[in-house]
Amino acid sequence: MKLLSFAVAACRYFSTEAAPASKQSHGKHWFFNNKKRFGKNASKAPKRPRIKWTDEQKMALDAVCGGLSVFITGSAGTGKTFLLQHIIKKLKKLHGRSKVYVTAPTGVAACALYGQTLHSFAGVGLGESDRSSLLERVLSDRTACYRWKKVKVLIIDEVSMVDAVLFEKLEYVARSIRVEAGVGDNQSWGGLQLIVCGDFFQIPPVLKKKKKGAKEFAFEAHCWDSSFDLQMELTTIFRQSDALLIKLLQGMRKGEIDDDDLKILEGCCSGYEPHPSAVRIFPRNEDVEKVNKMKMESLDQEIYVYKAEDSGETKWIRQLKSGIAPDELKMCVGARVMLTKNINTFRKLVNGSTGTLKAFVPVSEKEYQLSDNMCSHGSLLPLVVMDSGTELLVEPETWVVLDGDKTVAYARQIPLILSWALSIHKCQGMTLENLDTNLSRVFDFGMVYVALSRVKSLGGLHLSGLNPAKIKAHPKVLQFYQKFSGKQDKNVAAGDTSD
Repeated sequence: MKLLSFAVAACRYFSTEAAPASKQSHGKHWFFNNKKRFGKNASKAPKRPRIKWTDEQKMALDAVCGGLSVFITGSAGTGKTFLLQHIIKKLKKLHGRSKVYVTAPTGVAACALYGQTLHSFAGVGLGESDRSSLLERVLSDRTACYRWKKVKVLIIDEVSMVDAVLFEKLEYVARSIRVEAGVGDNQSWGGLQLIVCGDFFQIPPVLKKKKKGAKEFAFEAHCWDSSFDLQMELTTIFRQSDALLIKLLQGMRKGEIDDDDLKILEGCCSGYEPHPSAVRIFPRNEDVEKVNKMKMESLDQEIYVYKAEDSGETKWIRQLKSGIAPDELKMCVGARVMLTKNINTFRKLVNGSTGTLKAFVPVSEKEYQLSDNMCSHGSLLPLVVMDSGTELLVEPETWVVLDGDKTVAYARQIPLILSWALSIHKCQGMTLENLDTNLSRVFDFGMVYVALSRVKSLGGLHLSGLNPAKIKAHPKVLQFYQKFSGKQDKNVAAGDTSD
């Protein structure tokens, strides 16, 4: 097995770890009524500059395009998702869209890449049965069985939330079906190409029963090493440019914090008020819902409701609604809101960008393709003043679930959520200018690191409920990355990258 550590760089005008850019719409929604300020071509999309890949990035992409199975890891803000998006595009061009399947363990992560949940792709339900029973279940599911036979490349994002037992079961199912069908061999995963991405220092798997000594993380699976030709760690940080904050976060990622780090964090806990635009991050959903509800009620404004339009099989629609296209979106004038989809990366109108809802503007149903019942008050769209100063008329966007090259479900909804508060799980992958977080109810490894690594600068960070004892990394994860680094050091000393 080969083991590499790459410092992956990307142009800074792209957001990292965000949902893929939506189809560009050359309409009014970028700059509402701003032709005088920006000229007659204000609403046209700027030409997308050619990406200047580094040698390391080219090497990573070449490895994938050369048919190698690869595990890509790296700390928050290193552009894992940005690289993965380009890998997906390359592979779909190489093999055809119908033979490249994009998955993730949660609906949110899957929707961000226009994919499907790993469980849905595999046809294993909750995946709790033994591996023989799961194989029988998949064999009896004609559609799932067909997917396993057809797939050439399987992509799994956010692998930190996939446990070892499920990883082993899926490998067994893949190998068994593909060998029996004559489309694979007895290698790991039946010879299909596997592209896996994630950071094990972030959100861990959710296990119903944690038995002492039991395997938890995917890297503990007996088939982990044999699943990959290359394991790569991205090391260049793009989200933050402050060396002090980068050092602090890198230490926190490993559960390490010294006196200097503690002083910095205590400084972020001082009595000053957080920035008015700061997003409040909580470990638990109930705190998020409570704050958002209280804040909206305090505005004492009329509530406007937007209902999602959807189509497809129930299980796929459920994935979309549990992800980023809620069935109902309730907002009012004055509400703090956040984009949930990239609108224009060059104007910094991206997933995670925040603003304040200024008004609900009457629009043409035909021009904006609005149905009669999408908005509770007629043909109206929200006008948001983004924190960058841009006025944005937010149009409905469409999210889809792709089963290979086939669209099996879609949901159309306004790409906004209330953003006075978010959960740590919900904000994973986002980049925030200003962050206010209460860490008193943190309950798992890596949660403090995930929360704090969203913010771009120390000036935008405000803390409360700080307990240094809760800044911790799982011992197994530490051991995995120490072993990972140790192999890299040996390879460099030997002047070669093979074991």
